[in-house]
Amino acid sequence: MKERTDLQEKSNMLRSLYEQNMQKNGNLAEEEMLAAEEAHYAVSQWGIAWRKFRRNKIAIIGMLAIFLFYLVAMFGDFITPYNLETRNVKYALMPPQKVHFFHDGKFEPFVHSITGSRDPVTLKKIYKEDASKIIPIRYFIKGEHYKLFKLIPSKMHLFGVDEGIVSILGTDTQGRDLFSRIVYGSQISLTIGLVGVLLSLILGSILGVVSGYFGGWVDNLIQRTIEVVRSFPVIPLWMALTAALPSNWSVGKIYFAITVILSLVAWTWLARQLRGKVLATREEDFVMAARLTGASDWWIIVHHLIPATFSNIIVISTLSMPAMILAESSMSFLGLGLRPPMTSWGVLLKEAQNIQTLVLYPWLLIPGIFVAVSILSFNFMGDGLRDALDPYTV
Repeated sequence: MKERTDLQEKSNMLRSLYEQNMQKNGNLAEEEMLAAEEAHYAVSQWGIAWRKFRRNKIAIIGMLAIFLFYLVAMFGDFITPYNLETRNVKYALMPPQKVHFFHDGKFEPFVHSITGSRDPVTLKKIYKEDASKIIPIRYFIKGEHYKLFKLIPSKMHLFGVDEGIVSILGTDTQGRDLFSRIVYGSQISLTIGLVGVLLSLILGSILGVVSGYFGGWVDNLIQRTIEVVRSFPVIPLWMALTAALPSNWSVGKIYFAITVILSLVAWTWLARQLRGKVLATREEDFVMAARLTGASDWWIIVHHLIPATFSNIIVISTLSMPAMILAESSMSFLGLGLRPPMTSWGVLLKEAQNIQTLVLYPWLLIPGIFVAVSILSFNFMGDGLRDALDPYTV
């Protein structure tokens, strides 16, 4: 009997310990769930926006594509096998060269030797590969001199060949490597969009917020100015402004002038969008509280209204980038913008605008693909940012 009583007491004790342990684990699990829930709802506004943005796969792809574009443009001198004006007339109008990646079962990229001739009837240049002669593609090879970031002298290129030519996108009418020229052109086309958006951002943000906050005659003056600017046809306005540029200006001055011209036209959309946002925001309680505490109008604009519309500024700026890139390409294509020796995607398309040339040498249109991809990437990212920063979306 005594042994049975001892066993029962041990059993009760073990059962009690088990129940206490289960209760403790349950409390810990409940506390962890509450902590996770609190962390979920304690995320800042930008954290919530990033959480919604990263769920948009198309926007993420667009952001990565834009990052890749600017990374290549930044290190363009190193990535390209040739400099901007390197000519090899022997290989003029050569089609994209086929790159072979494996040799004797090993990963050893190479190209075949190219020989060129002309068709006796059409006079079209014909290129044939000599399969018996292999030219290995070397990595980190010394080539033509350049200055990385316009500061660091170097001769190192990402890839190249010891003899012959490597041109993965073909060559133009003067034998210049099209891949190298597209990379160099991206430095102009992409940076002119950034600088142009920055200038229009400053002008449009200030005038849009001032117009919406003060109202009255200030609002009427700014809005009528916007209507006058937007009423001009775009192409004639470009023609009038670029015609005013002196013909003896340097390349740098022309670049700056084109950027300013694009900014003078693009700021109106941002200003009108921000005006509508400020008209609703200026009646909020925090603006009234700032007025009651004696804050000046400019203090309210700088410290309250502009930060309150910052998400709208980011979205509008992102969506303005493709318009800037397309405007620069259009101006250069029409001969109103940048001119050689400067190179942009628009300049490359202008050089390929001969219809007969396009029929015989369609690879000269490849810069247009890069224009389209960059514009789509900015639009995808801008749409993703707009959805992520919208407080009414889930």
